[in-house]
Parts: sequence; structure tokens; C-alpha cells
Amino acid sequence: MKLGIFDSGAGGLSVLDSLLKMQLFQEVVYYGDTARLPYGTKHPTSIIDFSLQALDFFIQQKVDIIVIACNTASAYALDEMQKKCPSIPIIGVIKSGILAITNKLKNLDSKILILATKATINSRVYQKGLQELGYTNLTSIATSLLVPLVEENIFQGPIVNEVLKYYFKNLDFIPDAIVLGCTHFPLLSQAISSFFDHKSLLVHSGEAIAQYLYTILPHVSKSSNTTLKFFASSDVAGLKNTAQKWLDLSSYKNLTIL
Repeated sequence: MKLGIFDSGAGGLSVLDSLLKMQLFQEVVYYGDTARLPYGTKHPTSIIDFSLQALDFFIQQKVDIIVIACNTASAYALDEMQKKCPSIPIIGVIKSGILAITNKLKNLDSKILILATKATINSRVYQKGLQELGYTNLTSIATSLLVPLVEENIFQGPIVNEVLKYYFKNLDFIPDAIVLGCTHFPLLSQAISSFFDHKSLLVHSGEAIAQYLYTILPHVSKSSNTTLKFFASSDVAGLKNTAQKWLDLSSYKNLTIL
């Protein structure tokens, strides 16, 4: 099978990491819309337009399945992308993230903290999805400043700690679970977990969607060799370099990078 992964930039590499470990795909095409990063601050109409343009790219690539490795695009553009191209399964990260919560957190009174970009928080997709399942103790915070920190390869240290203090200064509880509602945020997992004394369950979009794909692709056998291709709307070389830094792609066996 040929998999297409779409993100507004490099954040979707955290999803790519989980999906490569599955070894279910002979070919993986990663497209980062790096020229228009970040989506989290854009108007919903622009997010939909950008996402439909990415869909046109994947149609030309003749992929078998598309993963939207961007929470903001999943929140605003998933339905439009599915309507435009019903012949290709298109999966967003939000539904799988919500399902991961239900699998790991059975107590409906659990305190859940949702972290995401401003656009994703404003869409209320996570909040509505969790409320429909019976969870009522929800707190959501737009933490958009975390995105440029990750893009600058700043994952820990004084700057990260100060940003976390800024966002959580009015939080008077330790969450039972934290939804990392942006694919950049798993790279800050250690800092976020440490801030809450390692007492909170962190839900990772990449891990969640990998498990979701296992449920909908039960008969696909593992691939012994995988070819990975990178594309970007700007600076594809920079995207490749970021992937090498974040994922250590050389550690993957039988992976060819083009």
C-alpha cells in the first residue's frame, strides 16, 4: 500500500514516526505545507483551501490512503477532503485521539486537559467529541507558542518551562490526562509531563492513529521494505534535515529515503 501523510509543516513527523514503525506500507509520501506554516493561526476558509490543494497533490501521487497529520486541518478540512475524493480513505488525527482517550481513561469524571492551537481549540472538535462520549470535566487551552519552539528544535529548558508556566498559571489541578492536540506537541512530552510531576497520562496523536489504522487495516501484511519520499511547498531539504534530527531515520531498518 501507498500512504500519504499531510501536515502544515514538520509537526506531522511525530505521526510519521509511529506509522513507519507499523511497517504496513511499501511507500510513504510525506507532504509538508511549509510555505504556509502554521495552520493554527489561519482562517478556516484558508485552512480548507490549503488542505484541498494538498489533496490534489496526493491524488496525483496515486496514494491508497491519506492521513491528515495535522489537528487543525483535521478539525476544519476533513469533511471537505472526503467529499472531494470519496474513493481514497482520508483519516484525521482527532477521531483517533478521542478513541485513545476512551481506551485509556474509563472514568468519565476524569480531569482532561486539551492542548492545541488556537484554531483547533476554537473548532471545539475535541470538546464536542469527548462530551458526546460522556466526559464532562474538560479544560482546553490554546498553546500556539509551543509550535515555534518545536520548529526551532527547542524541546526542553528554561524557555519551554517559562512558556508552560505562562499557559498553566491559572490551572489549579493536575490533569488525569492531557490531549496533545497538535502533532508538534509530542516532541515536548517530557517537558509537559515533568511540569505536572509525571502524574498525567499523555495522549499522542501518532500513537493513537497508528492503533486506529490497525483496526481498519486488519488484513494488510507487514512490508519488509519501505520507501519514504518527502515533498514540501518550501524548502524540502530543510524538512528532510528536520526529519533526520527528530526521528533518526537511519535507525529504521530497510527504509529508503528519496
